[in-house]
Amino acid sequence: MKIAFAGLGVMGAPMARHLVEAGHDVTGFNRSPAKAKAWASAVGGRFAATVAEAAQGADLFILCVGNDDDVRAVATEALPHLAEGAVIVDHTTTSAKVAREMAELAEGQGRRFIDAPVSGGQAGAENGQLSVMAGGDAEALTGVEPVLKAYSKAIKHMGPAGSGQLTKMVNQIAIAGVVQGLAEAVHFAQVAGLDTDAAFDAVSKGAAQSWQMDNRWKTAARGEFEFGFAVDWMRKDLGLVLDEARSNGARLALTALVDQFYAEVQAMGGNRWDTSSLAARLQSKD
Repeated sequence: MKIAFAGLGVMGAPMARHLVEAGHDVTGFNRSPAKAKAWASAVGGRFAATVAEAAQGADLFILCVGNDDDVRAVATEALPHLAEGAVIVDHTTTSAKVAREMAELAEGQGRRFIDAPVSGGQAGAENGQLSVMAGGDAEALTGVEPVLKAYSKAIKHMGPAGSGQLTKMVNQIAIAGVVQGLAEAVHFAQVAGLDTDAAFDAVSKGAAQSWQMDNRWKTAARGEFEFGFAVDWMRKDLGLVLDEARSNGARLALTALVDQFYAEVQAMGGNRWDTSSLAARLQSKD
């Protein structure tokens, strides 16, 4: 299978590397040609200077870019150059609307589009342990699933086009609430004069346990926020969530509140801090 991979950032570069290491024929593309060239040199893959060049004759075109507009631009440019019956797999977190739009466009040109956002962050991409939630043609997903397993630990088909993106929104809603709870718990422990490490040991093996607690409690307590998914990215994702909620009538009071808390973190200069930096907002008020 001839594969093209567009978007060689902190997520895409290691994902594409896993494909090369699995023995696939991969051509990488990035808007910054120097980054694509460096990636190809480092992993032994090939790179293309344009989307059209990367897509030429490809059976599978994988995207991991920035936002709805990027997906529209790249997918639209790639489609005429792909092999007949080719599949586009989009790992970008976008709106469900653009996923449906691109699926319809691809089908009209004899190709198929799968919206397949991921969870697991940069560490998951580096370690090949991402969780993929997919929407679109189930048969098309089955056909490319062996390839996606090069960087994934779980792949779940959720329904028609857009369903993968809706499921990623569920993921981000759940994370937002958990991280805010974690931030308040750390803050309370500090204000109450507790040893935060001891507090972690006391509560982390019971009902309060979570991935966020296991991986972010101690760093948040130390005011260290340089681990993984950035606040700017989270606000982009929560914006998609809240837009969808306005459309479908879902009531997301906590999510909207946490989104505003992240805006305060941005105002503190924390745009690139990780999502546990909600604790910094509380620490700044001590």
